[in-house]
Amino acid sequence: MPATTAIDEAGPAPAAAPAAAPSFGTLALRWYRLNRAGLRAIAIGIISLLAFLLVWHLLTTYRVVFFVRFTNVPSPLAVYASFTKAIHDPKFLMHIVLSCRRIFIGFSLAAIVGVPLGLIMGRFKLVHEIVFPVAEVLRPIPAIAWVPMAIMLWPTNEQSIVYITFLGSFFPILVNTLHGMSLVDPVLVRAAQCLGARERSIFREVYFPASLPHIFTGLTVGMGVAWVSLIAAEMISGQYGIGYFTWEAYSLVQYADIALGMIAIGVLGLGSSMLIRGAGQLVMPWRLK
Repeated sequence: MPATTAIDEAGPAPAAAPAAAPSFGTLALRWYRLNRAGLRAIAIGIISLLAFLLVWHLLTTYRVVFFVRFTNVPSPLAVYASFTKAIHDPKFLMHIVLSCRRIFIGFSLAAIVGVPLGLIMGRFKLVHEIVFPVAEVLRPIPAIAWVPMAIMLWPTNEQSIVYITFLGSFFPILVNTLHGMSLVDPVLVRAAQCLGARERSIFREVYFPASLPHIFTGLTVGMGVAWVSLIAAEMISGQYGIGYFTWEAYSLVQYADIALGMIAIGVLGLGSSMLIRGAGQLVMPWRLK
């Protein structure tokens, strides 16, 4: 009997059974294995914060005095009560909005000026020799020392505070960008030149991508210093802002508001740094792990 006849008599081969969809438990276990490290970090962070709050509560409840005095430090519950009252106060929200606006303007100007200047200084030796000595003389001057000069330079307090914020973030951005340019592999530059790339293409395709990690490091550090500079300026010469709110609370002996202002500064600074890190991950996807 021919093979084809035997196959016809046997009939068509049975179809393979469709694969069963994975259960919810399987998917959950798979997701946990993929995100185990991140979940562990979140859990440790939550435990650390809870432990900090517990220690803070005990020290303030029992008014501990051991080198450091906790007699007048507000408890976490008092700060929470101050927070629930402040979030319904338009003036407190206005302080936060004005501080964020000053940070945005000052930091943006510092990034717009600092990053291109650092790239140019790293590429052209003459520009580096002209600008670097001046930058190194001005860089160690703290932001609080700039307050009297800023008041004389600018016609309004708002402009002087933005200027101090700009200075605080400018130098970390400039120095880190310059450092990133100095670490670019010269082999990559020579390879681009051998392939016929012009100066503009080398700058865009070699120097800038290679310096991006250091640029974002400078932006992150600059954001932290910008908040330090802003708070110092608002405490001394400001009339609004979260720094002024904190200093006014101290003047009025409102200790819970002092802690609230400090926590608000920390949360705003953390959020700003997270935004920069997120932008860095979008711009540099090759660095994602």
